[in-house]
Amino acid sequence: MDEREELLEELRPQAFAIAYRMVGTITEAEDLVQEGLLRLHTALERGERIDSPRAYVATVVTRLGIDELRSARHRRETYVGDWLPEPLLTGGAEDPEAHAEMADSLSMAFLSLLESLTPEQRAAFLLREVFDYPYDRVAEIVGTSEANARQLAARARGHVASGRGRFEASRERGEELADRFMAAVERGELADLEAMLAEDVVLRGDGGGKVPALARALHGARRVAKTLAAWGRVARRADVGWERVEVNGQAGVLTRDPEGVVISVLALDVADGRIQGISSVVNPDKLRHVGPLGDPHRLLRAQAREGR
Repeated sequence: MDEREELLEELRPQAFAIAYRMVGTITEAEDLVQEGLLRLHTALERGERIDSPRAYVATVVTRLGIDELRSARHRRETYVGDWLPEPLLTGGAEDPEAHAEMADSLSMAFLSLLESLTPEQRAAFLLREVFDYPYDRVAEIVGTSEANARQLAARARGHVASGRGRFEASRERGEELADRFMAAVERGELADLEAMLAEDVVLRGDGGGKVPALARALHGARRVAKTLAAWGRVARRADVGWERVEVNGQAGVLTRDPEGVVISVLALDVADGRIQGISSVVNPDKLRHVGPLGDPHRLLRAQAREGR
């Protein structure tokens, strides 16, 4: 690997961090990163002077992300059911502070909340609040004045603050609660499930019209616990396996069919010792990067037998 290739590989993680938070989908984020690195490579090949390759790639990726969000707006508005970000399986960070920062800006709930922003607001907010760019650089990247960049970030900050729930950065506490959650769902223990859910817990599902999922979000510990217990009974009939994973920096669960292929990914939002939100992604288009996919209709047949 030559010096230029090493530079491109060094820039890739930061570029992906920006791209994924911008668009919320892994394949599209990877495409943005590849295009950004390609443009940098081409510019260097032409002999252009680039003072900061990192800033160059960040600018390209962000602007491409704004364009992608504009074109995706109609698709997401007409999406069947809730639109959730593609789950990103993440490894645990050794540094607790780094883990907290990563998890807070990667969580499914946080990324879903960013969907309420305009593309420009999203870019300004992420660059300023997550990646700590100064306002003059934010303005340059977004393509606006510094005053307007400040206004975009402020409006986005207000939207996010009004909709942002509680968040607990303790990895150990989240993992312990996730272990108990997984065991309770597997056994269908309604009382145990309800006890570990916040009173105003929200359960959201994303099937994208490809496989059955929740038609709308469910609210409240009792309703959510009943639904989860029912899911557990269906999973037992279909011999579904449960695996603890980290999803978007949070405790999560991966389910597999008896052949070991993927059925769903669940991410848990934890705060105050309870589960505040659950995001369940079963849309196969959003799980292809996780591994080989299972047959969701197997679960439907099991559910039909459960109903008899």
